[in-house]
Amino acid sequence: MKIIAIDPGYERVGIAILEKNNSQKEILIYSDCFQTSSTKDFSERLNNIGQEIKRIIETHKPKIMAIESLFFNNNQKTALQVSEAKGLIKYLALERGLEIFEYTPLQIKIAITGYGRGTKEQITSMTKNLINIEKEIKYDDEYDAIAIGLTYFAINPINK
Repeated sequence: MKIIAIDPGYERVGIAILEKNNSQKEILIYSDCFQTSSTKDFSERLNNIGQEIKRIIETHKPKIMAIESLFFNNNQKTALQVSEAKGLIKYLALERGLEIFEYTPLQIKIAITGYGRGTKEQITSMTKNLINIEKEIKYDDEYDAIAIGLTYFAINPINK
């Protein structure tokens, strides 16, 4: 089973493609932190995100999308823009026939660290322990996407 996992945003989008078959360990096929330029207007940034998500789905052909549910902070403008980006990403997944699973930050923290109040550092450290990552990762968004994918497999074990 191949999935795409997304940490949604509009400045940075964490993206990971993971695969797991039967009782095998999860394999990280691809990961990236896609960034949009702050010099572009918001509509153009959304278009850039959409083009990248389409490209990755068409290249890797996942069957499932795992995406983080949004946690709203005090900045309503940022929350609304992230919501728009997430809506676009979900639309693209549905348009291509992917089934979508959403996970809260609490679910992800419990699945990865075993503790609902795990820190970013703990999630990053445990993610490195749970799956082989063969490259240097610069942004937390990419680790978060990988963790979201691992959460999908922890909650939805493959028993074929």
